[in-house]
Amino acid sequence: MTNAAPSRAIILTGTEQPNVAGRSLKAGPLTAELENGGLRTIRFGGVEVLRTIAFLVRDENWGTFDPAIGDLKVSEAADGFTVTYKAVCSDAKRKIRYDARIAGKADGTLTFEAVATPETDFLTNRTGFVVLHPLKGVAGHTVKIEHVDGRKVTDKFPAIVDPVQPFKDIRALSHEAAPGLWATTRMEGDTFEMEDHRNWCDASYKTYVRPLALPWPYTLKKGESFTQSVSLSFSGPAPAAASAAAASGITVSLGQASGTKLPRIGLGLPAAEGAASLAAADLLKKAGAQLLIAEIDLREGHGRKELDTAKKLGETIGAAIVLEVVLPGQSDDPATELAPLAKALGESGLKPAAIAVSPAADLKAVLPGSKGPQVPPLETIYEAARKLFPGIALGGGMFSFFTELNRKRPPARLLDYVTHSSSPIVHAADDKSVMETLESLPYQIQSTRAFIAGKPYWVGPSAIGARNNPYGAASSPNPANQRVCLSQMDPRQRGLFGAAWNLGYIAAFAKGGIEVVSLGATTGSIGIVHRRTGAPQPFFDGQGQPAVFPVYHVIADLAAAAGEALVPTRSSDAGKVEALAAHGPGGTHLWVANLTAEKQMVTLADIPAGPAKLRMLDEASFVEAVTQPAWFATATQPLDLKAPLRLGAYAVARIDWSSR
Repeated sequence: MTNAAPSRAIILTGTEQPNVAGRSLKAGPLTAELENGGLRTIRFGGVEVLRTIAFLVRDENWGTFDPAIGDLKVSEAADGFTVTYKAVCSDAKRKIRYDARIAGKADGTLTFEAVATPETDFLTNRTGFVVLHPLKGVAGHTVKIEHVDGRKVTDKFPAIVDPVQPFKDIRALSHEAAPGLWATTRMEGDTFEMEDHRNWCDASYKTYVRPLALPWPYTLKKGESFTQSVSLSFSGPAPAAASAAAASGITVSLGQASGTKLPRIGLGLPAAEGAASLAAADLLKKAGAQLLIAEIDLREGHGRKELDTAKKLGETIGAAIVLEVVLPGQSDDPATELAPLAKALGESGLKPAAIAVSPAADLKAVLPGSKGPQVPPLETIYEAARKLFPGIALGGGMFSFFTELNRKRPPARLLDYVTHSSSPIVHAADDKSVMETLESLPYQIQSTRAFIAGKPYWVGPSAIGARNNPYGAASSPNPANQRVCLSQMDPRQRGLFGAAWNLGYIAAFAKGGIEVVSLGATTGSIGIVHRRTGAPQPFFDGQGQPAVFPVYHVIADLAAAAGEALVPTRSSDAGKVEALAAHGPGGTHLWVANLTAEKQMVTLADIPAGPAKLRMLDEASFVEAVTQPAWFATATQPLDLKAPLRLGAYAVARIDWSSR
């Protein structure tokens, strides 16, 4: 083993790239964070009113430019603040400049204006302001809409995730941010419309410039300046300040064991990871996943070799095999594409627990108003699979994200379960945005349940990294080991951050009664066991022995608890600390994850007095946890359940006691 100790940044997030650091702005009860030229977490009297206001420039592939910001000036006084800066977005083909001015006042008035001038013809899918409304106190609640033609209507923000645009031709939106306090967001300079960002796991509703019904990409002509602005104003009383008790710490409380069972845990088995997974079989066996989701992409000629590998690995580690079959979709008769696989499966002797099928075309997104490629109807595909794989549970849905499932809902009556995967880095890749995506998951669960006719619901394989990119030709390259949207290789998979996020992800779906939650992969860029990939993996690439990522221990714990009774938990601030608990023959197990980079003090409530054991996955235990996984799995210490629990940045605590 190398003697070089990992840096704190590598321990926490797997990368030395600094996370986006914001600057706090304050004008009386109005507060906001200035981040990379945009405003974030806009609050009035402590209540989050808007999540984001930002001027964004996107290319013809929906990639977002990172603006080069200069001449930044910030002026603050007791009754207000102003911010001005100049920004440039460019690449080898194009360039645009914009001047921005932000002003906030103590009465809550906020304005953000941008004057943009293309210095070349500029091809773009979207350039202009984006406004994000948060979910808390907004989802399912009243909104007053002023349209561009002056019409005013009253409606509700969608409760169930809307697959298309809930509101169009928007000029202003008003919502009740707190009892009696109405916030009005006005957008000028173009026509705006809204999409339900929860489709992509974003915890917001997004109002954006230029309707999707208009042609895109489009060209901003050289030298033709344009101006856009967003303003925020309030009417009604400001909310009361938060109590000192609410600000002093976080409480996690437990209820009584329920009839809901913890889900079975699966791991992805990409075809390219077969050999590496067999080499890591001992570690994977100890991780204890009940299922391996084996990739069978018929476009790539997958067949007997991949089936034999899956069979051998499953038998070695004690996991059942689920085949995830991608059809080329080149034939009007899907049976002709599935028949060679059925023959190979019979010859291999593999008895899969389930088979899920999807046409390759469904791996790519089809935007509202657009027409996708012609493929056989899902009914035809599922009927062919039933005939060729009799007696095997059949799954369907999307191997891409919830968005695509929501926009092309499968005929669930023909399936034994419905599935989709997800990634939290579609639109933003900073640490805060990624953790915030956990807020959207209960809405995705509720929405999926609404259209799958009571059929079992499986999710995954999912990871922070995007295993595929429905919105481009391939996942985004990430040679510098940084935070990159829609990259398969996300460095946080290797850090404590990844363990905390995965605990939050599993917790959300476990509380939603999901039958199977599958994560990432066995090995590789979204795996749980390290292998060299050609991309830099600081600290891990220097090890002279097998190593695992911190998330390995989360998956091993939850796999061991699969089928145990879920114990309801409540966090007084689930955006900072998430919890999951289960009760089984060995007693009660509680997992508590810090979802932030700051230390958190947690009080455990409604928990019986008595002896307990604690195992802490944190900065102090990181090296041992990843290099000596067998030792760490039993590295516990006594815990006083009535004492506050101290959680370091992105720490995950496991607490066990025998009573209850």
